[in-house]
Amino acid sequence: MKLSSRDALRYFAKPDPSRAGLLIHGPDTMRVALRRQEVIEALIGPEGEAEMRLARIPAADLRRDPAMLSDAVKAQGFFPGQRVAFVEEAGDGLAKVIGAALDDWREGDACIVVTAGQLNARSALRKLFEGHKNAYAAAIYADPPSREEIEAALGKAGLADIAPDAMTDLTALARSLDPGDFRQTLEKLALYKHGDPAPVASADVAACAPATTEAGLDETLDVVAEGRVAELGPMMQRLEGQGVTPISIVIGATRHFRRLHAAAADPKGPEAGLARARPPVFGPRRDRLARQAGRWGMRRLEEALHLLVETDLALRSARPVPQMAMLERTLIRLAMLAGR
Repeated sequence: MKLSSRDALRYFAKPDPSRAGLLIHGPDTMRVALRRQEVIEALIGPEGEAEMRLARIPAADLRRDPAMLSDAVKAQGFFPGQRVAFVEEAGDGLAKVIGAALDDWREGDACIVVTAGQLNARSALRKLFEGHKNAYAAAIYADPPSREEIEAALGKAGLADIAPDAMTDLTALARSLDPGDFRQTLEKLALYKHGDPAPVASADVAACAPATTEAGLDETLDVVAEGRVAELGPMMQRLEGQGVTPISIVIGATRHFRRLHAAAADPKGPEAGLARARPPVFGPRRDRLARQAGRWGMRRLEEALHLLVETDLALRSARPVPQMAMLERTLIRLAMLAGR
């Protein structure tokens, strides 16, 4: 039987051990692996693998020895409890072998969990599970997580008391990170808030969100956007010493001022515009950018973007110019524009 996206989420959290098997397939290996891990843990518990109630069968091994799956399904372990026979990265070539194991399955046997990559509607493996009366098939797509999925992940991490602003930030973060990275961020946040009775705040999310690799550049652009001309020279020297190229800096500056422009143009105000930004902006950083957008205003931000585009074109031209000096001059002009 085929599980819809909504039904699949509920089944992953509480699978039915009386079902013979489950196929999880999709183009994103990480998403498939996380769902498979969730299902297996729900079936056998956190100690199931240590108690040898999980049999891992790589697809390559099963092709060499087709009896492996039936043996694993029928085998009796030393420890009581539900057992799982897990076939990893299966393909259509194993449909007959897996089909025979499903047909021979009896109550008390190990549940068969199979993972696969993207399978089209004509796939023999997919048809096997979708058409079987005692097995399920679930497709995993790279869609943004729903509110229900995010709340389930928060609950699993032990995070229950979430302030509204923090929930908005976490929702944006879930939609911009890979599922594995988001799960690690929630685990980090749970440790960060351990023993703290206060609700999770936006600043807590910002403290635990993955750090940007462009932190030094962001700091420099804040100096420019806030009109702190005297600090710009040393910041530029530090970026140059780190090997950051003028082209990278002007691209980052253009992206920064475009974000400010979008925030300033939002009819509900800069804060609302930044809340819709991609990638998301969190906590104090969002407040800082909102102040910058309000300080510049639409007209001056458009002037700044025009200057940056001209500089970008000049840097990419074939003329032999001192690129870093040209860029620094542009940033000084922008910082002076901010101070007007």
